[in-house]
Amino acid sequence: MSTVGHAVRDSATMLRRNLRHMVRYPSMTVMLIGQPLLFLLLFVYVFGTTMGAGLPGAPAGDAPAGDRGDYLTYITPGILTMTVASVSIGTAVLVANDMTDGIIDRFRTMDITRGSVLTGHVLGAMIQTAHALAVVVGVALSLGLRTAATAAQWIGLVALLVLLSLALTWFTVALGLAAPDPETASNLPMVFVLLPFVGSGFVPVDSMPAGLRTFAEHQPFTPVMDAFRGLLAGSPDGRDILLSLFWCSVIGGIGYLWSRRLYRTRAAR
Repeated sequence: MSTVGHAVRDSATMLRRNLRHMVRYPSMTVMLIGQPLLFLLLFVYVFGTTMGAGLPGAPAGDAPAGDRGDYLTYITPGILTMTVASVSIGTAVLVANDMTDGIIDRFRTMDITRGSVLTGHVLGAMIQTAHALAVVVGVALSLGLRTAATAAQWIGLVALLVLLSLALTWFTVALGLAAPDPETASNLPMVFVLLPFVGSGFVPVDSMPAGLRTFAEHQPFTPVMDAFRGLLAGSPDGRDILLSLFWCSVIGGIGYLWSRRLYRTRAAR
């Protein structure tokens, strides 16, 4: 079998290992999906009527400004971003577990491709993220999410979500490798869950104080959430999409290179 064939086979084996972990220990998956769902329900039903007044983002329908449907439509991109970030926390914890419980030493004695361990984690996390996003989108639609997106725009939204998931997963793999223990690994990626709050996820950045507005306008998640919002509204902004592609490439590239370097150095100890 060729080197590429070995790498594919070993990565598939590691993917099956991670999928079995998810099946055997579903509590983490439930918790990671439950967090964005909780925020979705909280903001829509507790704050929706008040915060919906004057917000942009209702692409269809004749509901008056200030109803919960307007706010649901506005915050869904932020909740989707938070969902991807939430699942990535579990990835960091699993990677940190592998690095501290001795399994990597056993893998080193086997004839397996070195990078397959990380690839298995990334692929497993992507599948878990897809399930989480499907649940969140299903709940949002059941609550009355209004969208004017065409089939092509839905495909674009899915593609951008996949790219964001891939970027954050590789970065949180690196954080899991860098963490000294699983507890620390569970805390390091929390910044990704918090960034949608300090961006356009829940209120327009124009409503923020000057200093905070500057940060919100230039942080990576704001153009990503604006791109999601434009795609759902049926009127995507090319600049937001280009900025999203740029930030996902930067985050994913740094995460990939950093994780490979950390894995080589830690696994060699």
